[in-house]
Amino acid sequence: MKESGLTPLQEALVNYDVSELTGKAQTVLGPIDPEDLGVTSSHEHLFVDLSAMFAEPSECTEKELAHQPVTLKNLWWVVYNPYRNLDNLLLRDEEVAITEASFYKRAGGGTIVDVSTIGLGRDPLALASVAWATGLNVIMGSGYYVSATYSANIDGKTDEDISEEIMRDVWVGVGNTHICAGIIGEIGCTWPLADSERKVLRAAAYAQQRTGAPLSIHPGRNPSAPLEIIEILGKAGADISRTVIGHVDRTLKDPEDRRKLAETGCYLEYDLFGLERYYPLALFDIPNDHQRVNEIIQLIEQGYLNQILISHDISLKIRLKRYGGHGYDHILRNVVPMMRDKGMSEKQINALLVENPKRLLRFV
Repeated sequence: MKESGLTPLQEALVNYDVSELTGKAQTVLGPIDPEDLGVTSSHEHLFVDLSAMFAEPSECTEKELAHQPVTLKNLWWVVYNPYRNLDNLLLRDEEVAITEASFYKRAGGGTIVDVSTIGLGRDPLALASVAWATGLNVIMGSGYYVSATYSANIDGKTDEDISEEIMRDVWVGVGNTHICAGIIGEIGCTWPLADSERKVLRAAAYAQQRTGAPLSIHPGRNPSAPLEIIEILGKAGADISRTVIGHVDRTLKDPEDRRKLAETGCYLEYDLFGLERYYPLALFDIPNDHQRVNEIIQLIEQGYLNQILISHDISLKIRLKRYGGHGYDHILRNVVPMMRDKGMSEKQINALLVENPKRLLRFV
């Protein structure tokens, strides 16, 4: 018998029938009809390890606070020092995740997209447990976050190596779990872009071409970052109409910048709803929820209703209800009534919550 010269992984990828996913959305419990997604939160973290972002204080008393578990007694400090408290950066309790996700389910939520990727403690089995326990659809991400979370061997990997990893996650499953990713991302980018991040972007674009999966991007904290990323992805062959640029609400303050991004055809994701307090990593003001809704209304008036997604990007303990935060159901409980009060129609609200994510998450 003639040797193919391919590795077992390459053989699996070559032999995979891509039509099996066409027209479906892929959850951690398997493919489903996109009509069954329901209300969808498109950018969340049920489990995450952000310890790579931990910035330990130098002062003795603040070192003490930095290593305490998050409680009501130290919340006053953690809120203004969210990346200087290690416990705040870890969401890894399955029972807590189930409880918090259940609030979202009871408020009318149908799907949570967990975009934790390699380097952020992605946990397929734990995500499946949340799906089983709550009845929610949970969609898992694939790929790499920002360069600070990369393993030491990333430089030795080619674009093709990384794209094969992503394709395996989508078609075969993560590790030996047989639990498959349903979105590529969030692919992390810093400002300025590291060469390794450019490589991951190109690999993600190629994997998107092969799999037909949606693609979600975490842009660097600079207004020029989103369009630079779109240019790189476009040259690499990505489908920009099925690409999400996240964190628009912390990145693009100028309405003209938002319009230019929307003109590319990508999705603009307002995914920091509920974050109305201090944001230490931004060099510019972050809007409150009223301002977010006002910006969304402006984009709708400009004709971009079908390109807008909304979410919370919960990745810190202080944003969970158990620790005094707003929780995964905040948009449904508090923001949707605000949208109605500001004159948004039910059709427009349904587009943001149901129709836009349903269109994005359908494999092509």
